[in-house]
Amino acid sequence: MALYEHIFMARQDVSSQQVDTLVEHFKGVLEANGGSVGKIENWGLKTLPYRVKKNRKAHYALINIDAPSDAVAEMERQMRIHEDVLRYMTVKVEEHEDAPSAMLRKSDRDDRRPRGPRPPR
Repeated sequence: MALYEHIFMARQDVSSQQVDTLVEHFKGVLEANGGSVGKIENWGLKTLPYRVKKNRKAHYALINIDAPSDAVAEMERQMRIHEDVLRYMTVKVEEHEDAPSAMLRKSDRDDRRPRGPRPPR
């Protein structure tokens, strides 16, 4: 079986619990077709660089997949049909990273306290 990284964006008006439900639904689709899911990361609500289907923000989620191509194709087919999914992208990878993704590391960095005011010149 091949290894994939799958990222999808859900509409801004769905809650975090609904995004988790979406992830579980698509995880079930993969497992029903002979695949397995590794790491799942919910990146939260982020501002989009441009409007996508009249949305300015979207919930992002990352799923590491170990599945045959038929299972991934079925999951993508169901994502095309689902009204809460704005966009998705699946990339075939050589191996999965165990560490947090770059987006999670970036959000950890953003949680630092802000710097004080700049000194006068």
